[in-house]
Amino acid sequence: MLNTRVIVNPAAGAGATAKKWPRVRKALESSGMRFEHDLTEAPGHATELAKSAVGRGYDMVVSVGGDGTLNEIVNGLYSAGANGTVMLGIISTGTGKDYIKTVGIPRPYEEACLRLCNPKKIVVDLGTVEYMSNGRMEKRIFVNFAGLGLDAEIVRATTRRFKALGSMPSYLMGVFSSLVLHRNKDVVITLDGKTERRQVDEVLVNNGKYGGGGMLPAPDADLKDGILDVLIINAASKPELVLSLPRIYKGTHGTHPKVTMIRARIIEVQSAQPMLVQADGELLGEAPARFDVLPAALTVAI
Repeated sequence: MLNTRVIVNPAAGAGATAKKWPRVRKALESSGMRFEHDLTEAPGHATELAKSAVGRGYDMVVSVGGDGTLNEIVNGLYSAGANGTVMLGIISTGTGKDYIKTVGIPRPYEEACLRLCNPKKIVVDLGTVEYMSNGRMEKRIFVNFAGLGLDAEIVRATTRRFKALGSMPSYLMGVFSSLVLHRNKDVVITLDGKTERRQVDEVLVNNGKYGGGGMLPAPDADLKDGILDVLIINAASKPELVLSLPRIYKGTHGTHPKVTMIRARIIEVQSAQPMLVQADGELLGEAPARFDVLPAALTVAI
């Protein structure tokens, strides 16, 4: 049986995970899994707990929380040198639940707990993003997606003002409040060495298919192909952005004249104006930013 550590973020899902955890714990125990657990106490704590779990020789680390919790744990696994040798389990109790849709983990926690007893394994890619924060370049792993521009502005509004509303309502409120102040950005973007200038609203770099609480920004993305799917929304009017939103939820935006979809391994973005950067729904810093893919870097229990 796998030596398992469970990391629980009680604050995930606008505090809903704290209420769900006793039931999740009971479901894990009823399934026959033997495990120990930790509760996170502050942002960044899940990363430290994951590092500790690697150092103490655990075979599997299970994330109980949202996509932000998952991001922290994977950053801890990677920085501790796990490199796919420690399996990641996911019980999603957050607002978005986007990553589990791509990997095929059930939304109901009872089913997710049962699968962890005798899990199948897949090996998937990760992404890295380098960005500016407090005057210096920082680097972070992302599991699902990362981006600059309108998407990061929406993340800021959603997490600071509307997260308690739930997945879809909080995102939509974040969209409309961000659009009020949003301006296009003049960028220099380099895709696998090819450089061009554009005026854009958004550059979204996808490892998985889903994001934003049910959107389908990268319908052809494959977590195992060693490449990133880049969605560029070229300068559009605010009415155009609002009217095109349903297409992104359906995954039909690729044919829109203001949308560019392209695949690349290395993406670099410089902006003439301040441009926010996010990863897995967590606000990080600002451009300039550089994105890269780490092929076959994570083992996930499904």
